[in-house]
Amino acid sequence: MTTNEQIFEALRKVVDPELGHNIVELGMVRDLAIRPGGEVSFTLALTIPTCPMKDQMAFNARQILTTLPGVNKVEVTFGEMNTEERKKAFAMASPIPPKLNAFNKIGQVIAIMSGKGGVGKSTLTALLAVMLARSGKKVGILDADVTGPSIPKLFGLPAGGLRGSAQGILPAITPLGIRIVSTNLLVPEEDTAVIWRGPMISGTIQQFYNEVLWGKLDVLLVDLPPGTADAAITVIKNLPLSGAVLVTSPQQLAALVVRKAVHMLQSLDIPVIGLIENYSYFRDPETGRIHEIFGPSHAGEIAELLGAPLLLRLPIDPALTALCDTGRIEQAVTTALEPLLEQFLPNSTDGVNKN
Repeated sequence: MTTNEQIFEALRKVVDPELGHNIVELGMVRDLAIRPGGEVSFTLALTIPTCPMKDQMAFNARQILTTLPGVNKVEVTFGEMNTEERKKAFAMASPIPPKLNAFNKIGQVIAIMSGKGGVGKSTLTALLAVMLARSGKKVGILDADVTGPSIPKLFGLPAGGLRGSAQGILPAITPLGIRIVSTNLLVPEEDTAVIWRGPMISGTIQQFYNEVLWGKLDVLLVDLPPGTADAAITVIKNLPLSGAVLVTSPQQLAALVVRKAVHMLQSLDIPVIGLIENYSYFRDPETGRIHEIFGPSHAGEIAELLGAPLLLRLPIDPALTALCDTGRIEQAVTTALEPLLEQFLPNSTDGVNKN
């Protein structure tokens, strides 16, 4: 009859692909039990509930354990590590950021997150890039919204615009010099659906960071899709983030969902640079009267939860919408964003331009 020691030894062959250690060393195997009839059960304690590799690890565990004498069935349930256990696992793994292309030198890597869709996160990412480029910074955008990319549309970049070379992938470059990579620059038509599952999404994001010829950048902005799933996890765990900016809107639902992103960042020790509330109000151009179209702001309470500043509250701007729809975002007025140069990029003037 197979013993507990033999089962633990077998499970040492199951590796967490993201942390690079086996699940026994990481302390992920809990509540191991051997029941009559050759049934083995245990709990796999995940670092985060949405771990994209959980099904793969459970499958590998079943495959390995059913080769042991007398084991006929393996039941794996999922649990979650507490904060201290999670920190210990990450410290033990000490994941190394992907090695950049030898031609690249990137200063700050900043994620733009929203939690909820439809709050204007991609538009704000693009506007921040435009503002930085106008101020003389060298900036790039990694569009990590692999299945729903919108960055190329905002800049008027055609589908199929990426090219390869012997050194790596050449990014698209806008008139202001902003360097951009996106899956919509790979497909033949901009409305071609990208139907990929988690591992392909994660691999593509890492390839975009590691194999693109970014050159010298002061700032790389990473436009994340809504939520806290595969793309966000990949960026947070594998890219050397300087911090993250959260984008929300006044609706209570948006405030609720952005708090989920906050908790994810806090659990993984990623600095929160601050919060931007978009669509905060509409100012009547004739009367100057302010209308809170989506209700009263919740930005203050969210910022308090973050323990980070409320960077800006931005109005609804029909003129900006027209520019975005026609791929002319580089013509937008960005004066409202200029305070961010000092507020969340205080060291941008010390970046790669001086080297």
